[in-house]
Amino acid sequence: MSQLVPTRTLGTVLFSRVPPFNPLYLDAWILYGVGWAALVMGVYAFAHAVTQRADAFTAAERLTKPAWLGITGGGAFVLMVFQLSSPGGMFWLAGVVAVMVYVVDVRPKLIEIQRGPRW
Repeated sequence: MSQLVPTRTLGTVLFSRVPPFNPLYLDAWILYGVGWAALVMGVYAFAHAVTQRADAFTAAERLTKPAWLGITGGGAFVLMVFQLSSPGGMFWLAGVVAVMVYVVDVRPKLIEIQRGPRW
């Protein structure tokens, strides 16, 4: 007789480390919130990179659009799979850095190129 092997779905991966509702776990809840905020930022960065024109990336003297799609998409994927408090926390930090470089450096330059300088 074969045994059923439990499978991990996306929901079990994302919600597997929900801390108990207890004031003693305030630090765990803060890290949980930071993890979700980073994931939202990663998805936003990828969506923003998808909607931009390809020539704007080269005009901004940054990497090409496919490169940034790979960086932000990979960063969002890593943020979804790993957590800061897991053994893959280093990958999570790398994903946060990749997404934040896009949001802080590339995104404003793309907006300036497409809208023109602000007075």
